[in-house]
Amino acid sequence: MNSDHSISERLAKRLKETRKGKGLSLEATARLSGVSRSMLSQIERCESSPTVATLWNLTRALQVDFAGLLDEGRADSAILEIMRANRTPTIDSQGEGCRIRILSPPDQVGQLEVYEISFTQNGVLLSDPHRLGCVEHLTVLEGMLTVTAGTESAELDTGDTIRYAADSRHGIRATGKPAKALLIVQNS
Repeated sequence: MNSDHSISERLAKRLKETRKGKGLSLEATARLSGVSRSMLSQIERCESSPTVATLWNLTRALQVDFAGLLDEGRADSAILEIMRANRTPTIDSQGEGCRIRILSPPDQVGQLEVYEISFTQNGVLLSDPHRLGCVEHLTVLEGMLTVTAGTESAELDTGDTIRYAADSRHGIRATGKPAKALLIVQNS
């Protein structure tokens, strides 16, 4: 009995820590997992034991494996997180011909954001101004890109890096063929 109780407590604690560590509210986790907000809250308070199906939905939504929810974790572990390629959140912009993979953790939104952007031939990503002082750092991984920030433009080839003010209207366009870039958005 004691062992079952400690597993339930550990699961409740780790579930809550994992959810909060990813910057997710109860409501957001409920939407992602399909588990009701009230059930999720009961599990986190150790007032209810989840079914295998519920645990499966929660681990998929939080992008952790079941063992990860029960693992105490080593305090001296150097690896903080592994984000598998097939689980990386993406934003598809079909009309503009680009796909954005979100590489930074959710709790970094508005601070330091990291994206991989894949462009189809002549694909484009247009952005409204970000907050004052925001800077974007873009490195071309494949192909050629034209970056426009405010009224200035620059053509970049594979391996080139550009830094520009993102607090004015700006855009990135693939030049002639598909391209790929790494984009870091730094908010001051």
